[in-house]
Amino acid sequence: MSVKIRLARRGRKKLAMYDVVIADARAPRDGRFIEKIGSYNPNVNPAFININEEKALDWIMKGAQPTDTARAILSERGVMFKKHLQVGVNKGAITQENADKKFEEWFQNKEKQNQEALNKLTEANNKVAKTKFEAEKKVNETRAAAIMKRKQDAEAVLAAEITDAAVAASEKELTEEAEEAISDQKTAEKANAEAPEASKTEAAAPKEVKAEEAKVEEVKADAPAETKTKESDKGAAATEEASK
Repeated sequence: MSVKIRLARRGRKKLAMYDVVIADARAPRDGRFIEKIGSYNPNVNPAFININEEKALDWIMKGAQPTDTARAILSERGVMFKKHLQVGVNKGAITQENADKKFEEWFQNKEKQNQEALNKLTEANNKVAKTKFEAEKKVNETRAAAIMKRKQDAEAVLAAEITDAAVAASEKELTEEAEEAISDQKTAEKANAEAPEASKTEAAAPKEVKAEEAKVEEVKADAPAETKTKESDKGAAATEEASK
């Protein structure tokens, strides 16, 4: 039976995680497996690797063949280098002490490299975050300035409207006062124009009254004369009748 060290997918869509498993080469990728020896999460930077190196080395020494991705993961954790040293120990080309010493040196050097890479990555992330923060700060300042400008413009427009309304009200009030003054002046002029005519009428009225009074006096003056004539005529007639 051919045995492989490979990855079995799990996790949700676009956020896949993988289990490092020992499985039959004929089994499907996410099917049955013999043993789980670790996990791999590529969604973080750097990728998270958790491997049981002893079990992985034991299966490799038994002839299990890792896939390309699994080989890269095992190489990252030093399993493949340890397998190379162990083969040398088994052949007698190197002692176990030297093999362990070489692996310890390799492991420390690998940890140092990983730490330097992590520091560079952290520094780059901090730089990107700082640049992003400055860009966002600039955008916020520009936005705040634009908002302040719009606010000032709105206040200026409102002040102008209030001023225009006050001026319009003042002009209207002055216009009304001027119209009222003109109206009063016209009324006074009309009253002044009508006053002489009334004086003339009043002055003419006494003359007419006096004329009427004169006529009445004349009638009264004529009336007694006629009465006296009539009385003399009556006396003459009576005298004539008596003589008869």
